[in-house]
Amino acid sequence: MSIGNSSSDAPSSASDVPSSTPSIGLILARGRRDAGLTVDAVSAATRVRVPLVRAIELDDFGPCGGDVYARGHIRAYARAVGIDPDPLVDRYDAEHGGRPEPTPVAPMYDTDRVRVEPRRPNWTAAMIAAIVVVVAFVGFTMFSGGGSQQVAGHASQQGPSSRPSASAPSAAPSAPGSTAPSTLPSTQPSNSPIAAVPANKVVVKLTAGGGKSWVSATGANGNTLFQGLLGQGQSKTFTDDKKISLVLGNAGAVQLFVNGKDLGTAGGNGQLVRTDFTPGNPQAG
Repeated sequence: MSIGNSSSDAPSSASDVPSSTPSIGLILARGRRDAGLTVDAVSAATRVRVPLVRAIELDDFGPCGGDVYARGHIRAYARAVGIDPDPLVDRYDAEHGGRPEPTPVAPMYDTDRVRVEPRRPNWTAAMIAAIVVVVAFVGFTMFSGGGSQQVAGHASQQGPSSRPSASAPSAAPSAPGSTAPSTLPSTQPSNSPIAAVPANKVVVKLTAGGGKSWVSATGANGNTLFQGLLGQGQSKTFTDDKKISLVLGNAGAVQLFVNGKDLGTAGGNGQLVRTDFTPGNPQAG
């Protein structure tokens, strides 16, 4: 569990951009603050280094290492804070000379020169297959006939006394005044908080009751169950056989329900929380 820096780390050049035409970096910075995320939380969600996240918010795309990487970072940042990335990428292309046209690839061979010669029938393989079929049929016939005769001979040696007697078990009635316990299963509902959760699975429910939060949930084999912004009042439920790993950008806004138990809020407001849960009683992995 680690605590991200405060949400006051907005780009210093935001005031220099007119509000009617905000820059790409300013749009992303505003989206981050609206989502209640810190720069550290965005860095953890996008796997983009913190200095590079700050540079993007200042519209300094030089450290990205080229237009291809800059477009990828813009897309990842926008998705992490719940913004449509396509308009921002189109705007980046318009402001940086447009996207280059794809280079046509020359054909590696001339299809007109390729000729497929007809294949001759493989008579040797056909003869071997036919012999295998005949041998298998003869073996099956001999085995089936011998097995039937053995069964018939064994049945003829048994007399009437060798027939097993089948009798259905009967339950003896209880004597009057008997205190023998009943063997019927109890139908009383269980009051256990994890009674409805399978013992061999882990079930995690997240509810954003205190605001918005960026959420990443992955399964035991690394598959992504969910990644994105969880709006206020929204809920998500995740299930896995072995483990569920969570990254919460604004832990104070998220309430945890693990394996049927209410664990309360995941942390403080603006706090970045990483945790794992496994089947059984809810406890951090």
